[in-house]
Amino acid sequence: MLHQIIGQAKKYSSLIPLFIFIGPGCTRTASYVTCLALFHPVVSWDRKNNPDLWNQLGPNQYKFNSVSVDYSRLKKEGPDF
Repeated sequence: MLHQIIGQAKKYSSLIPLFIFIGPGCTRTASYVTCLALFHPVVSWDRKNNPDLWNQLGPNQYKFNSVSVDYSRLKKEGPDF
């Protein structure tokens, strides 16, 4: 497949900038998604040690929530473990 891409780049030289920008862009996107899946605190891949991750999270303040509510003073709803 790499041989075919190199052959197309030699035949059509206008494709070279496309390969230069799209290749690293796809690589960076894949590495970012992998980083989010492995290291983001909300994602849990370990169900044996932490099966109920959503019960241990406190209330968070996100940008799309109401600005008139102070989320730091809300109590956590749900069972305590």
